[in-house]
Amino acid sequence: QVQLVESGGGQVQAGDSLRLSCLASGRTFSNYAMGWFRQAPGKEREFVAAISWSGGGTHYADSVKGRFTISRDNAKNTVNLQMNDLKPEDTAVYYCAARGSYYTLRPHDYYYWGQGTQVTVSS
Repeated sequence: QVQLVESGGGQVQAGDSLRLSCLASGRTFSNYAMGWFRQAPGKEREFVAAISWSGGGTHYADSVKGRFTISRDNAKNTVNLQMNDLKPEDTAVYYCAARGSYYTLRPHDYYYWGQGTQVTVSS
């Protein structure tokens, strides 16, 4: 089992920045690829960003490319999502998730999920 706890959400203005963090505990964190997903009210959960177990590979949704950066620190069991130039359409609950050694873009492929952290961006 892997337990994931997100933090760093909040309410900001358009153009502001936020840094989300996800702290993992349980099994060896470096064994897992990690992803960030988000879900807005009335919408399906969608892929935001993912990072390989080593941190050497990353992938972003087109909607956040160039604004968001995913990173991980395996020594600290954390994965982060730096979000810059936030837009109202980024408003959602953000979740971190873990799966096997390589990442995918599909939520259903991920084994473990955090409880989510709310991000609200006002115009």
